[in-house]
Amino acid sequence: MEGSTDGHGTDTAQAPISRRAFARIAGAGALAALAGPVLSACTAAPEETPDADTTGADPNAGGVIDDGAVATGAQVTVAIGTGNEPAAGFDPFFNWGAGEHSHEPLIQSTLVTTTVDMGFQNDLATDYKVSDDGLLWTFTIRDDVRFTDGEALTAADVAYTLNGIKASRGSETDLSMIREAAATDGTTVELRLERPYNALLYTLANVGIVPGHAHGTDYGEKPIGSGRYRLEQWDRGQQAVFVANPDYYGERPLMERVVVVFMEEDASMAAVQSRQVDMAATSAVFSSQVVDGYDILSCKSVDSRGISLPTLPFGSTKTEGDAELPAGDAVTSDLAIRRALSYAVDRDLMVQNVLNGYGTVAFSVSDGMPWSSPDMKVVTSVDEAIRIMEEGGWTFNEDGIAEKDGVRAGFELCYPSNDGIRQALANEFANQVRAAGIVVSVSGLSWDDLYPRAYSTPIVWGWGSNSPAELYSLFHSSGSGNFPCYSNASVDRYLDSALEAETVEESFSLWQKAQWDGTEGIAPQGAATWVWLANIDHLYLKRTGLVVAQQKLHPHGHGWAVLNNVDRWTWEQGQGIREQG
Repeated sequence: MEGSTDGHGTDTAQAPISRRAFARIAGAGALAALAGPVLSACTAAPEETPDADTTGADPNAGGVIDDGAVATGAQVTVAIGTGNEPAAGFDPFFNWGAGEHSHEPLIQSTLVTTTVDMGFQNDLATDYKVSDDGLLWTFTIRDDVRFTDGEALTAADVAYTLNGIKASRGSETDLSMIREAAATDGTTVELRLERPYNALLYTLANVGIVPGHAHGTDYGEKPIGSGRYRLEQWDRGQQAVFVANPDYYGERPLMERVVVVFMEEDASMAAVQSRQVDMAATSAVFSSQVVDGYDILSCKSVDSRGISLPTLPFGSTKTEGDAELPAGDAVTSDLAIRRALSYAVDRDLMVQNVLNGYGTVAFSVSDGMPWSSPDMKVVTSVDEAIRIMEEGGWTFNEDGIAEKDGVRAGFELCYPSNDGIRQALANEFANQVRAAGIVVSVSGLSWDDLYPRAYSTPIVWGWGSNSPAELYSLFHSSGSGNFPCYSNASVDRYLDSALEAETVEESFSLWQKAQWDGTEGIAPQGAATWVWLANIDHLYLKRTGLVVAQQKLHPHGHGWAVLNNVDRWTWEQGQGIREQG
């Protein structure tokens, strides 16, 4: 969530509230208290055999079974940011596996999972079908699955989970499209939808199924599941320890024990230097540091950094439930300014200067996905930016600053104060657009201060999902992430029609038309409601000899996603292997 270790998007620590919970909280009056597509490749430097004498945490505290090139019974210790520790515990009714930094829940099973190329494969489900009108989804599930307390998992547990998540005020999973889930027998569950929603499988791939008979107020601390791992120990603020589920119905995990420690980035670096962890999330800021016995693991992502540009006039308001928030900006409400900003930015320079090359330029929130549009791309040109502004009635004074009707082309750009990368991106952005006569002042604020200004102030956000539904959230007039307050009937129709399409594949062209249909859309030559900067590579310092399985394209959030397939990780023969005791 926003405010976490880029988990959901920042590089350090706290996470007071998620964006998708923002509207619900505002509606409850609590805001006053706040005032398949692209294959992801993870690459590392060539592996070298580390010294036999290693210190720090024992990478195989659980004992050893050596079956040749693959060592099972092994342990791995991974450090991720403190903001990724689930505040409510390991409960899918809250944010475990869900929300803006979605990941596979490990402890619980899911109906389906996504493949490395973002296709779908069955997990609990053995089959599913969708009615012609798209309003009834029927899943058949396995009959050989048991929870770790020995009870059978049935369709009733699936229905209980989905209905419970939908009703939970603390949930970060959007199941509003489901009217109800109902078990028609022990292995069949029907999802009765409020509206067609062909992106549903992307959501269900991260929804962990909980036992209806054993889901109480303490479930988050003592979760019972049927997944690859069970929670052995959770020391709040420190670590969570997972061990392989001996009764798991799928392939036996190769990594038997997984220790996840929650650390700030500087503490993670110290833990790596003292060889206390096998892998640690890091960022471009530390990417030039060389640690003996460790390599940089770089994972491609759709973790996009972009700036929201308020489209309403200054002095407008936005109603959220019982709260009325300020909205609009005198400068970014001018279409010429918004369009010019996309052309004035040198994204390649940003990737080099800010990310040390560990990233890619971003033109949209879904670059490289089949629903992204080539019309989102622009070629950097300050001259074109100036031309657009002059055509829009802006003139330039002797200092080169643009003015129009007595308004100076300047605005405040905010970023979360605990995020060094976003701070650097904001400063680089301000430096670059000054050449086009636009003056940007940069401010770092806490998320408690940022959210009430979300509709009135440009903010450096982090977004990015393995689902096209992200486009709906950002660009539909009713979208939860539509902070620019953009509203266009044609764009809404395209987005609604995309979700109503018979298949995901048939929706791609509709998502693209919402971005630009040749006449209008949210593209830089259209409404230009956002200016996108960069997709951030997810970086980890990885102990030499640890073999990390091929990763999916990482979504926004530098945390649990890398552990989606930790059950397939191994140690090279002879590495990370010690006898217990």
